[in-house]
Amino acid sequence: MGKITAYYTMPHPPIIVPEVGRGEEKKIQSTYDACESVGKEIAELKPDTIIVITPHGTMFSDAISLSFESSISGSLKQFRAPEVSMNFDIDLDLTLRIMDKSDENDIPTAKITRNFIKKYGREYELDHGTIVPLYFIGNKYSTFKLVHITYGGLSPMQLYRFGKVIKEAVEESNKNVVFIGSGDLSHRLKDEGPYDYSPFGEKFDKEIISLLTKGDVAGVFNINSEMIENAGECGLRSYYIMLGAMAGNDIKGELLSYEGTFGVGYAVMKFELESSDRDILSEITKEKRKKYIERTNNEDVYVRLARESLTHYLIEGNFMEVPNYVTEEMINSKRGVFVSLKKFGALRGCIGTIFPVTDSIAEEIMRNAIEAGEGDPRFSAVSEGELEDIVFSVDVLTEPIEASIEELNPKRYGVVVRSGRKTGLLLPDLEGVNTVEEQISIVLKKASISTNEKYSIEKFEVIRHK
Repeated sequence: MGKITAYYTMPHPPIIVPEVGRGEEKKIQSTYDACESVGKEIAELKPDTIIVITPHGTMFSDAISLSFESSISGSLKQFRAPEVSMNFDIDLDLTLRIMDKSDENDIPTAKITRNFIKKYGREYELDHGTIVPLYFIGNKYSTFKLVHITYGGLSPMQLYRFGKVIKEAVEESNKNVVFIGSGDLSHRLKDEGPYDYSPFGEKFDKEIISLLTKGDVAGVFNINSEMIENAGECGLRSYYIMLGAMAGNDIKGELLSYEGTFGVGYAVMKFELESSDRDILSEITKEKRKKYIERTNNEDVYVRLARESLTHYLIEGNFMEVPNYVTEEMINSKRGVFVSLKKFGALRGCIGTIFPVTDSIAEEIMRNAIEAGEGDPRFSAVSEGELEDIVFSVDVLTEPIEASIEELNPKRYGVVVRSGRKTGLLLPDLEGVNTVEEQISIVLKKASISTNEKYSIEKFEVIRHK
């Protein structure tokens, strides 16, 4: 009977590799030393196979990717270190077992081959999310096969179930396996980091490390979605899968190192497991339901109206009457309204009107909430089963007024541009839009207006309800 004998979380900053860092790696010496320690432990375990979950391979929104050629190679050439190169045999038997069992459990996977991935303009190769952790292992022990998995945009519960599938597939084999969840924590710890600073970054890192240390699996799956969205992390989905692969055990995490020197959180952890009959899946579901009830009990009237409008439509198939809890302003005023839906921190739908097309703010919210769930062409229609995972927000627009570029402020004002029949709108205070130049460039592209055309500018403010 096969077994996963050890579990680790490892970061993947290329700068930690001396050939890339050229001395800069010394600034994260604790992380380097912890990764070296993990490499030595794995070398002593002499696993037949190492499973790596990475965020940086070929990723699909609706499937988990598993590499499926006889071998796979790659290097850090994109980080000016082509001499750091690797080649590993893929454990095709275990990979196929995982894919077959995923299919039995209705978890979508993609079999990544050279010919398949070429259709998407990508190369079949190892990514740095895999190469960096394996750098600390391969120079001590290299006679292992690899299962190379890139997580996809599936729900946290699907990823957890996929982890359980991995565990079952390993147990059906006769292999000694080590599991590595590759991922960096927040990228927003400092202004000089890769993303803008956010106070949520440090909060997220402390929260996830605390939960993993305590083995609070349900807590990991119920971290505040706003915190996740604003943390700018790439490790959480790897951890979801890893925790699923630990199912049937009580967990205790040991933090070997944590540093945020470069504005990115690097955590190295290992785990002790003790067999348990706890129903973790049930605990996650109960905690999730509790959080949903708390959220809906505390939402304001605008958000409540949006949520209930879409819910009623999905269940009953028609528009509900304007409820009696709406305010006089919502009944007596007309405004443009945007309704946004987010699921696990990612946009799930957004529809809005610059100018009102109904008789009141309340009707505008109801109309646009249903359109955001059913009519956004970028997404499939929302299903009733998704509703508890969706967070609603409502933006009520003030009347747009003419403005010059000098009067704009992307954090405070949204912008409308017009040229003939072409119109584009961009809401204010969007992540990644920090300057007026960026704001104008984006909104012109949305309107298909070239910079050489004459166009008018209007600004507006929004009252955001979350």
